[in-house]
Amino acid sequence: MCLMGLLGDVSVTSRRRTTIQNRIKCCLFDHSRRKQQDSRCFHHSSSHQASFKSDTMFFSSNALRLILLLCLVSSSFSSSAASLSNSTTTNQTLRPQEELQKLKLIREELQKINKPAVKTIQSSDGDTIDCVSTHQQPAFDHPLLQGQRPMDPPEIPKGYSIEDESYEDSSQLWSLSGESCPEGTIPIRRTTEQDMLRASSVRRFGRKIRRVRRDSTSNGHEHAVGYVSGRQYYGAKASINVWSPRVTSQYEFSLSQIWVIAGSFTHDLNTIEAGWQISPELYGDTYPRFFTYWTSDAYRGTGCYNLLCSGFVQTNRRIAIGAAISPRSSYRGRQFDISLLIWKDPKHGHWWLQFGSGALVGYWPAFLFTHLKQHGSMVQFGGEIVNNRPGGSHTSTQMGSGHFAGEGFGKASYFRNLQIVDWDNTLIPASNLKMLADHPNCYDIRGGTNRVWGNYFYYGGPGKNPRCP
Repeated sequence: MCLMGLLGDVSVTSRRRTTIQNRIKCCLFDHSRRKQQDSRCFHHSSSHQASFKSDTMFFSSNALRLILLLCLVSSSFSSSAASLSNSTTTNQTLRPQEELQKLKLIREELQKINKPAVKTIQSSDGDTIDCVSTHQQPAFDHPLLQGQRPMDPPEIPKGYSIEDESYEDSSQLWSLSGESCPEGTIPIRRTTEQDMLRASSVRRFGRKIRRVRRDSTSNGHEHAVGYVSGRQYYGAKASINVWSPRVTSQYEFSLSQIWVIAGSFTHDLNTIEAGWQISPELYGDTYPRFFTYWTSDAYRGTGCYNLLCSGFVQTNRRIAIGAAISPRSSYRGRQFDISLLIWKDPKHGHWWLQFGSGALVGYWPAFLFTHLKQHGSMVQFGGEIVNNRPGGSHTSTQMGSGHFAGEGFGKASYFRNLQIVDWDNTLIPASNLKMLADHPNCYDIRGGTNRVWGNYFYYGGPGKNPRCP
């Protein structure tokens, strides 16, 4: 570059002597500093300019040849060095910029997600729980909610009985210390830089990977579910057995949940989801955690887990969405479950969520949805895992307890007291329940009915095994 600049200046008239002098001086800079000095080839202080202007002689042809030779030698060394270390230099130059940009993006996202805390509680599992003023929670960042307050509790569905709630109730680890959030606040699990750095995409953090169909396994999602369809559904209820299944990869998960669904699975799917999940990518550990999710466009751009975007409005100060559940069930040991109820408020149309024995968690505003503004067209209960096929074989990530449905109580995981909410805001048994397992040799499901548990099923499995290679 310096050589070409100098050759171009040799033919100019004497009024450009200063420029020539500056270009020549560029060539004489130490080679190791050239990248930092390039700009100085074109800008010099006034004292230098005055000194050059005082020169009355043009360089002799011999002097010019010497300078040109020096430039050629320098350029040759520069080209050799560049050819030997081009890729390394490029990586060293670009990677820090990329990392800084990513860190900047992460911090911008954290400012949106994490709100100012009135009180902070440290959980034994490492979580930080921030008690945030109810009106400052992420939901109220939504343009249609700004300046509003949470809605009053709706009418509970008819036929609801607290006696059906718990076999042995599970709670949350953060609350076992006896600490709680004050009135007028809600507990929110703080999102950290480490949480976002684990994510495969910062911009997609807290969102599910889009799926073309519910029963498609082309992207590695596998299910064992009971479902009802063919009617109008205004909610669902079930008690879900809580376990700690093994998840073998950071980018796999295992969950058990209720889905309320409307629309098509291809492009305009509306879902409301709640249950428990183990997701090392999202949470950084393998605790089962209470979670929620929603989407109104088949997971394309709307919705998120928990409170990681504006949407779900939390009203409860004792339950933290995304917090670890404790205790968990054990094989041949004590069994624990969580009761969840989702239903559409007949008066305002919002979809409410209840956790455990009568604790209202909050609601999904009706305006978030298209089809679910009216009602659901399907309800599903069951388990889902992600299978990334490590080493070309099926994953060993477990669903439910990690044991097949045929092992029964105390060994296999269950859903019990399956109910749906009808048009009259009444809880009725989930009749005509159909069972579906995408890969029954890996994860299966078996249903039944009895007087104590109503409609129920066992489900799950170990994943990879001799029949599931």
